[in-house]
Amino acid sequence: MIQGAAVKQERFVERHQAEWNELETWLDARGGSAKRARAERRSWQGVPDYEIPARYRRLCQQLALARRRGYSAAVTDRLQELMQRGHGLLYRAPRPRWRRALEFLFAGFPRLVRAERGCMTAAAALFWLPLIAIFVAIQIQPELASALFAPQQLVEFEHMYDPNSPLQTLGRGAETDMAMFGYYILNNVSIGFRTFASGLLFGLGSIVVLISNGLIIGGVAGHLQAVGHGDPFWRFVAGHSAPELTAIWISGGAGLRLGLNLVAPGRRRRMDALIEGGKRGAMICVGVLAMLVFAAFVEAFWSSIATIPAAVKYGVGAVLWLLVGTWLWFGGRNQNVALEDRIEP
Repeated sequence: MIQGAAVKQERFVERHQAEWNELETWLDARGGSAKRARAERRSWQGVPDYEIPARYRRLCQQLALARRRGYSAAVTDRLQELMQRGHGLLYRAPRPRWRRALEFLFAGFPRLVRAERGCMTAAAALFWLPLIAIFVAIQIQPELASALFAPQQLVEFEHMYDPNSPLQTLGRGAETDMAMFGYYILNNVSIGFRTFASGLLFGLGSIVVLISNGLIIGGVAGHLQAVGHGDPFWRFVAGHSAPELTAIWISGGAGLRLGLNLVAPGRRRRMDALIEGGKRGAMICVGVLAMLVFAAFVEAFWSSIATIPAAVKYGVGAVLWLLVGTWLWFGGRNQNVALEDRIEP
């Protein structure tokens, strides 16, 4: 009987030894400095992080089995040690919420945007092509602006960006800036949410909102440029245009994904596809919200300063366009999805 038990133990160890060694190697690599573990994640050739929870559960089952069969202390002690190390790493205290929020903003959000590159590319085209087309068309035929806006609206646009207006030389007061900050947040967020939520109309709503926003923005810019009020307008919008306009077509891309999941759910139930698209879209909208709040801040407290030279305004605007593009293109590329991101509630 004793000899038979020993044979069973040898077979048990032989069957699972390689798996235990792989798990131990992973624990050695991930159990030390979190900073070093993140730096080495791209070059890691061992067990993928996403397999660890399943392997940990198997280890616990193997430990229970070894104890029930009365295997030697050498086996059970080793499995017990691996189980305790794995428990300490998998169920350690979560990172502070502010840190997780920053990691999502700088890495997770750009990854989500790039993961939906098809919808994002379509949304960008639906927004930018009408904007550029109507701007150019109004330079060629200025009366086209009257087809987009009522005469009173055109007068208001011209008055707002009149080079001879006191606002272009004196600017606004601090109290007005604060009030406009709140207004810009409300206005920007409402546009972004409407662009996303209208995707529930099988994507057609997001398409209409993107095209109409492109036509309106391009129409205003084209008319002001055509009547000679372009300089005050471009100086005002240069700073906040990058985060604001980019956020609009990103929210439109999330809306297109929502609509596409409704139109073509694949093998999933339509409701399941809608829920999945809604979850991803909601996460994207969190990043869009941050972009729009930042755009509102720049618009209220930087764009409104009329005394800053045009060259400085354009220079800051160019830097912000470069930063937004770099962030969306490279953000999170040097990181895989961390294990703790997968298992935390």
